[in-house]
Amino acid sequence: MQLPAESLVATELIEVVRISALPAKRGASYPGRAVAHWVGSEATDVLTLIQTLPGSEQHRCGFSPGWSIRAYEESLGPVLFEAAFCFNCHEVRMHGLTVPSALATQFFDADTPPARALLAIFRAAAP
Repeated sequence: MQLPAESLVATELIEVVRISALPAKRGASYPGRAVAHWVGSEATDVLTLIQTLPGSEQHRCGFSPGWSIRAYEESLGPVLFEAAFCFNCHEVRMHGLTVPSALATQFFDADTPPARALLAIFRAAAP
C-alpha cells in the first residue's frame, strides 16, 4: 500500500480511531473515539507495516471501516492524512493535506500476515 511520501517524513504522531460511523461529507474525519496515540518508533513501525500491505482486488461490502489512523506533524496542526481501513472489503480510503487523488482509494489483502498484524495492533490499542 502506498502512503503519501511527504507525510512519511513529516509524521510525528499517529492517532488511532475506532470508527463509529461514516463521515457526514467527503473529506471529513471519520467519527469515532481516539483509542491510542503513537509517537517515535511506534508510529514509524506502524507506517512501515502499512506500506507492506499487499494490494488486492475490491471486495463488495459497502465500505464499513472499523479503524482509522490520523497522521500529524510536530505542530499538531491539520491532519496530514487520515486512512480508514475496511478489513471486509479490503479497502482503504485516505484524505488529507498530503494525499494525492491517485492514493485516495486503495485495496489491500486483508488475509495476509501484515494485514492481520495491523488489525491485531488496532485491537490491542482499544481498551
